[in-house]
Amino acid sequence: MKPVRTRFAPSPTGYLHIGGARTALFSWAFARRHGGQFILRIEDTDVARSTPEAVQAILDGMAWLELTHDEGPFYQMQRTDRYKAVIQEMLAAGTAYYCYTSREELDALRAEQEARKEKPRYDGRWRPEIGKTLPPPPAGVEPVVRFKNPVNGVVAWNDAVKGRIAIANAELDDLIIARADGTPTYNFCVCVDDWDMGITHVIRGDDHVNNTPRQINILQALGAEIPTYAHLSMILGDDGTKLSKRHGAVSVMQYEEEGFLTEAVINYLARLGWSHGDDEVFSRAQFIEWFDLDHITASAAQFNTEKLLWLNQHYMKQLPAAELAAKTRPYLARLNVETDSGPCLEKAVALYVDRCNTLCALAEAVKVFYQPVEPSAELLAQHLTDECRPALADFTAGIATVAWDIPSIAALIKATLSQHNLKMPKLAMPLRAMLVGQTQTPSVDAVIELLGREQVLTALKKYL
Repeated sequence: MKPVRTRFAPSPTGYLHIGGARTALFSWAFARRHGGQFILRIEDTDVARSTPEAVQAILDGMAWLELTHDEGPFYQMQRTDRYKAVIQEMLAAGTAYYCYTSREELDALRAEQEARKEKPRYDGRWRPEIGKTLPPPPAGVEPVVRFKNPVNGVVAWNDAVKGRIAIANAELDDLIIARADGTPTYNFCVCVDDWDMGITHVIRGDDHVNNTPRQINILQALGAEIPTYAHLSMILGDDGTKLSKRHGAVSVMQYEEEGFLTEAVINYLARLGWSHGDDEVFSRAQFIEWFDLDHITASAAQFNTEKLLWLNQHYMKQLPAAELAAKTRPYLARLNVETDSGPCLEKAVALYVDRCNTLCALAEAVKVFYQPVEPSAELLAQHLTDECRPALADFTAGIATVAWDIPSIAALIKATLSQHNLKMPKLAMPLRAMLVGQTQTPSVDAVIELLGREQVLTALKKYL
């Protein structure tokens, strides 16, 4: 067998979104699974829409996902001479020809066909055939170059995801492979690239299914080996409609901005249209070991934001506290929060990780330990009542000398409640309000221990 060679070939007309990222992941994983090569190719022939910013966004997204390529990135616009050379070879071989049909003639042809309720298609008027006499080329008209598509039979392939697909050649007209200004077109460039780069498996979205029969015919005309095609089904949003920005079709880097971990996104993408039994959580190494084309579903995958958030929290909880703190620190910096003074960040994130499903949420939660706390008057009025003040005074006296660990602080809280015949909320809620300016926190004894004796005493004496 030939070594596996896959490619990811995005057009730099926008960001790398979830659909593109899944295509890249599957192509990368298949190459890694078989000890092959993964090639990155930037298909930038759409000069009007391609931008350097979009190219960089793709490269940034691939880097964040850690989908490293073995070759490339190759840029199609840097291979123009190669495409033009192949076109000249095809013209000489008779598998391509010059077409002088004007835009006005094509528009008129389309109008006539639509009036007859026919499928609009080029009628082959400049296609050379045995016994056919072509008119002399019109003066002042720069021709396009068309591929001489077979007129009989079918073009068929066994799609690794969708099964056998067959298209009658009569359904395909003669594709333009070079524009009048000489620039080659997308479908042609793809074929030359896949041929030159020795691509064995083309894994891409099913929006390319209609391109495949044309590309197979061109590859056959070039004498190239036909790769295995695997067309991935589309991804639907949470509500079952086409994925859009409101449910995830955003730049992959937005997931980084929102505090998702790379491994969580990779794990989630892997399960969008592929499965390994009932396994939901698995490492990158396991995914590579298990991945195959046979278990990619032909039906549409559905994006589930809640599952992604659940996975992200799972991976956050698996991180050692030091690593979780290191990953959270940049998000605190974005909030202009410095952690040089204040409690140990490792302990803070460990305390709050069970309550947060993104690094952004975790940074928002722990920032209270590194900023001045100003409880609202309404919050203090609600919880700092005459009923609890005597207990709070005794607790403050005790906290000045108690051993500074969670069990000792918990014992002091319990003793104070018993002494004043109060339930936990009557002491815990005003303590939270005074210490962190909110009433929803992890266990109050753990919060107190984290803040430290000096900060706790200062806050309590300020309000009592």
